[in-house]
Amino acid sequence: MPLADQFVTHRVENQVPPLGDYDAFATDIALQQALEREGGGWARDALAAFGPVAGGEAMRLGVLANQHRPAFRPCDALGNRIDEVEFHPAYHRLMQLGIEHGVPNFSWRHEGTRGAHVARAALAYLHMQPEQGHNCPLTMTHACVPALRQQPSLAREWLPRILATRYDGRAVPAAAKAGNTIGMGMTEKQGGSDVRTNSTRATPVASPGPGEAYELVGHKFFFSAPMSDAFLVLAQAAGGLSCFLMPRFLPDGARNAIRIQRLKDKLGDWANASSEVEFTGAVAWLVGEEGRGVATILEMVALTRQDCLIGSAGIMRQALVQAIHHARGRHAFGRRLVEQTLMRNVLADLALESEAAMALALRVARAIDAAPHDPMEAAFARVATAIGKYHVCKRCPPVVNEAQECLGGNGYIEDSILPRLYRQAPVNSIWEGSGNIQCLDVLRALRREPATREALMAELAGVAGENRRLDDEARWIERTLDATDTLEARARLLTERVALALEATQLIRAGQAQAADLFIATRLDGQHGQCFGTLPADAPFDALIGRAFPES
Repeated sequence: MPLADQFVTHRVENQVPPLGDYDAFATDIALQQALEREGGGWARDALAAFGPVAGGEAMRLGVLANQHRPAFRPCDALGNRIDEVEFHPAYHRLMQLGIEHGVPNFSWRHEGTRGAHVARAALAYLHMQPEQGHNCPLTMTHACVPALRQQPSLAREWLPRILATRYDGRAVPAAAKAGNTIGMGMTEKQGGSDVRTNSTRATPVASPGPGEAYELVGHKFFFSAPMSDAFLVLAQAAGGLSCFLMPRFLPDGARNAIRIQRLKDKLGDWANASSEVEFTGAVAWLVGEEGRGVATILEMVALTRQDCLIGSAGIMRQALVQAIHHARGRHAFGRRLVEQTLMRNVLADLALESEAAMALALRVARAIDAAPHDPMEAAFARVATAIGKYHVCKRCPPVVNEAQECLGGNGYIEDSILPRLYRQAPVNSIWEGSGNIQCLDVLRALRREPATREALMAELAGVAGENRRLDDEARWIERTLDATDTLEARARLLTERVALALEATQLIRAGQAQAADLFIATRLDGQHGQCFGTLPADAPFDALIGRAFPES
């Protein structure tokens, strides 16, 4: 017997093969129905074309983009300062796929067509499942459009390239490219989310005023996607905190005075090159009026927050798919895992959570879509974005952790996608304003903008009579909003319960009466434990699992 054979002690069996290529859209019944329900059904062909990409090539690219992290190159071989970040080809291909399929621009290219933002949200939901780090510049490119439109001269120059379906990752001036991406720089060390304490100074190059050039001197502690073609940044001008568009290259082809100090060493989000930068007289053009920086960038922030909500829902979906796939292929104690009652309870519970999150994300997208011509929907979008961002992003990490456990030890090793999803899961609750910021924003909206409360209660009233417990919850929300003296201390509890009520509402609207009743009983009526897998014994486990990811 050959020596090598003497060390063979076992055969590999009862190990579940990787999921392999699958159609992320065709296998998502709930997403298909939500797309139709929220007015984006006309874009079904675009989603159908992207589904196999999201579940196939993009999955493989996501592995490579995280294995080969971005590398900072401060200087060229001759010692010239270049401040460039190098990415693996997989990153660039992911960017190309996202832009070609419309992740940053679909809603704007189809503006005026009902459901354009819904369709774009569905595309983003698919695109964020295999890999989310590279979505940072795609999100900001999508979100920058309303801000740029406030300065027509800049919009005319930049929007045609921003809305193009071409990707060009070269370090060359923006005008030399068929398509551009946009980053953002707001956060400074001393203030964090309190951007009004920003100390970066802006001085006019010649005349001050909207559309004019300024020189910026200062520092940004978190500067996202530093290889973007331009950035929207906040800086203090003579008139107060103002918004500027800062290109990476100047019109004459010279590099702008943006100095990358370092790339952040993050828990996850490895494919994305979050950075810390210094502006040493960087030239930027004023967007809107001096002193109106927060107001100018506000709609951009709302859209980036929406993508945090979509992204967390996408992570939850991918974790669920991986858990169901494993449970169908793995045997223990004489049966497949998916046939064992307690595992079925866990998977069904995760499926319920995942669909509710996705349904809320697409409902918010419909509100954003309708906002320009429907004040009630605009008010709903204003408050529901922050509500959804807070709640869904908070729920994402425990969902991923439970999915890991479904795979046992295999869910904890890097051969699986789940460790990466787990590292990625917390970031969306931090980016674009952490939990307290979202809850305070909810209170601010409800206190100062009466239409937001009206829109919120109208959404719940739309399903009044469908479930007694949900009706009770709506009344509790009303009473809590009236107790203004304790409202700030209860902001997190209020935001969470409103989010749960909204998720339940979407399940009812989806025609999933049984699932909605189960969601309400477990999430609002206390018939649930602290962990997933604590649904009642008579819950429709098989129906929920089959709906979540049909068995081929």
